[in-house]
Amino acid sequence: MPLPDGVAELIPSYLARQRWYGGAGIPSQWSVISAEELAARDGHRLLRVVVEADRERYQLLVGERPNGEVAEFLKGHEAAVLGPAGASYYYDAALDHDLALVLLEVVSGGAERASRVRPITAEQSNTSLVYDDRIILKVFRRLHAGRNPDVEVTTALAAAGFDHVAPPVAVCADEYGDLAFAQRFLAGGSDGWALALTSLRDLYADGSADPEAAGGDFAGEAGRWAGLIASVEARLADAVAALGGGLTAPAERFVALLHTVREQGPGIRVHGDYHLGQVMWTDSGWYVLDFEGEPARPLAERAEPCSPLKDVAGMVRSFHYASRAALGDRSEEEVATLEPAATAWELRNRNAFLTAYRATPGITALLPDSEANWELVLAAYEMDKALYELDYERAYRPDWEPIPLRAVARLLAG
Repeated sequence: MPLPDGVAELIPSYLARQRWYGGAGIPSQWSVISAEELAARDGHRLLRVVVEADRERYQLLVGERPNGEVAEFLKGHEAAVLGPAGASYYYDAALDHDLALVLLEVVSGGAERASRVRPITAEQSNTSLVYDDRIILKVFRRLHAGRNPDVEVTTALAAAGFDHVAPPVAVCADEYGDLAFAQRFLAGGSDGWALALTSLRDLYADGSADPEAAGGDFAGEAGRWAGLIASVEARLADAVAALGGGLTAPAERFVALLHTVREQGPGIRVHGDYHLGQVMWTDSGWYVLDFEGEPARPLAERAEPCSPLKDVAGMVRSFHYASRAALGDRSEEEVATLEPAATAWELRNRNAFLTAYRATPGITALLPDSEANWELVLAAYEMDKALYELDYERAYRPDWEPIPLRAVARLLAG
């Protein structure tokens, strides 16, 4: 269907305001690839629009209402409004309770219905909606040809009987790839990041530098996660060469040392973005979430087989992040006092995770062939992750830049 007159012209500036848009500012080139009406209820319409902007494709869920009709849900969400055109105005339909309920019916082919829906506001690269605290629907915003890794890996693991992923409910796809993915919602769950910060607050309040003796010890959980997820050199060489600040020479030595590795073990499909926020505790145990990989990396790269130590590095980097983030609002004097406790917490949980991981039956067949190679390959993936984090923090959270920069310096120091 063609879009109503005037709507297409609203899209470029709308895209530029969205966190999931990969460009910088209003796209220089864009076009509407397709538009369809998914549903119409009570004078409101739900439209799906696929747009190509600066060589990337995006999925828009657009709501339409008559001009003058109040939409309270848009207050405080001005960036979600496309604007008026003709006799109607247009906006992100994911915020519209009624249209979001209709969306679940559309995606599931009428098999699923709900009476309540709420968005998850923390997401950046996609949009997720929770229905009746029973189903979570992820709407993919940036589209890629072929299968989305989250859909592909999660459905394959569920089919293989791996019971630490949320069971799939429905997949919506067309010629543009996977558009949306519904899974059972892990109601009452707490993700690993929140639990880690709770553990750190207990430790810092205790005044001790011994995480094992303080309340809320985390090492047991760190060990349990290890059982759930049992060309880097070229990229590192380019990235570390640009570090400057006295790090270039040790970076060159670090890369030269990596070149001595002759066997890093077989490559497999990995999670790709494994960290504390991707594991969730429920009454049924631990679950692994979101197999889409790092959204800033190209899809082809995310799907490439690599060493499972990429996921190991992601989790141990997350322990470092948590220990520093928990110090974020404290004074310089408090940070200096708590520094030993932060380091001790990080090392205790890192060691618990690595020990349990290496003790997992059968895992040695996937790992480097010697202790020296194990340490070097893990360091390579930790560096790769820290450099990725550094780029992200510089772009979105400059105040957090010292966290990955500290990790880079520490890895280069050996």
